[in-house]
Amino acid sequence: MRLIIAGGLKGQIIAAAKIAMSKGAAVTHTESLDQTLAVLRAKGADLLMIDVVQPIAAYVAALEAERIRTPIIACGTSTDARAAVAAIQAGAREYVPLPPDPELIAAVLEAVASDQTSLIWKDPAMERVVQLATQIARSEAPVLVTGESGTGKEVIARHLHQKSGRKDKPFVAVNCAAIPDNLLESELFGHEKGAFTGAIARRIGKFEEANGGTLLLDEVSEMDVRLQAKLLRALQERMIDRVGGTQPVKVDIRIIATSNRNLGDAVRDGLFREDLFYRLNVVHLRLPALRERPGDILALADHFAKKYAELNGLPIRPVAADARKVLLANGWRGNVRELENTIHRAVLLASGPEIGASAVLTPEGEALGPVAGRDTASRAAQTAEAMTRSLVGNTVADVERELILDTLDHCLGNRTHAAKILGISIRTLRNKLSEYSSAGITVAEPGQTRISAA
Repeated sequence: MRLIIAGGLKGQIIAAAKIAMSKGAAVTHTESLDQTLAVLRAKGADLLMIDVVQPIAAYVAALEAERIRTPIIACGTSTDARAAVAAIQAGAREYVPLPPDPELIAAVLEAVASDQTSLIWKDPAMERVVQLATQIARSEAPVLVTGESGTGKEVIARHLHQKSGRKDKPFVAVNCAAIPDNLLESELFGHEKGAFTGAIARRIGKFEEANGGTLLLDEVSEMDVRLQAKLLRALQERMIDRVGGTQPVKVDIRIIATSNRNLGDAVRDGLFREDLFYRLNVVHLRLPALRERPGDILALADHFAKKYAELNGLPIRPVAADARKVLLANGWRGNVRELENTIHRAVLLASGPEIGASAVLTPEGEALGPVAGRDTASRAAQTAEAMTRSLVGNTVADVERELILDTLDHCLGNRTHAAKILGISIRTLRNKLSEYSSAGITVAEPGQTRISAA
């Protein structure tokens, strides 16, 4: 665990740092945003703990601007709930009150260390995947993990890392679909100062950050074909070139790649290099959808119920029998991620000694299960009929534009989710949205709809 503590290192924060170090964390202290960014560029970190008197929103914005995804925890001596709320609203993941509670500090470090790494399974379909993963974990072979969105591809990748001989070295993940093509090269391979406009300092890329450990290339199918050639060279020669660099850099990493698409089809369509596909596809793990592994639904529900009760300081309550029936009857199109979010809501909404069916709701507050599905289908049919009538008189471009923008609103501005629903690449979606923005059309920003963005 690599921890950065930012802010004036006074008594209470020194105590927190000592507790973190006693739990095995490597702690670095920085006094300003610029110092923090310099450390993150050079060495990276697993967690950033910031004194609440620091400009947390500025830290969040700076990390987003440089595509650094280190989680932020705010800490402070104020017992005022408004300080905690303000820190969370500014972008901090949690607020830790000071003086530090050793158990709370330990819990925060453990939560970050185990974030998205809990591999829970009981179903035979998943058992076969886990057995194969464990069997090949200690090899150096690249692994390709495929499966629908939300099935746990990153979780199985972290399992591979933890079972490998590299477990004490970094595990670094980069989402190839979430980073624009013109920035992804720098994200992966790093850049030298002055390599391009805005490159104000040298920055190591994910390959160097993961040196000695494991690099996860999430949604590798979305990588530009030109960049695929550079990735292939890095895999073959174990050497990378920073953008703007003159000397190659040696790296020692194991590659795990994921995709929710069929890469074989992408190769045939000319969207993915065949030689890179074979280089990555030495071992293939296909994760079954949650509907294909029903034996895991209740095991995962119990795990998430305990996890979110502990994180929110609530009593741990079992999932009641009526709620378990509802969970088993649902289709889980969003797979494990949807189940996790559902249980998280249920933990917060439940009252009484158990989590009952009345707390197991959709994000809109509606009931899950077959009945809700029929109601949803009925509403969808009515909506489709109304939309069909509204299409008359519009051009194909008009219809396409409204479909894309409505889908983006539905996904609260999440480009990756919208692209998956629309069945187009994230690159195509970004190009369309850029056209609309240039034409003066409002486009939903991440976390917003067009109404909130206007």
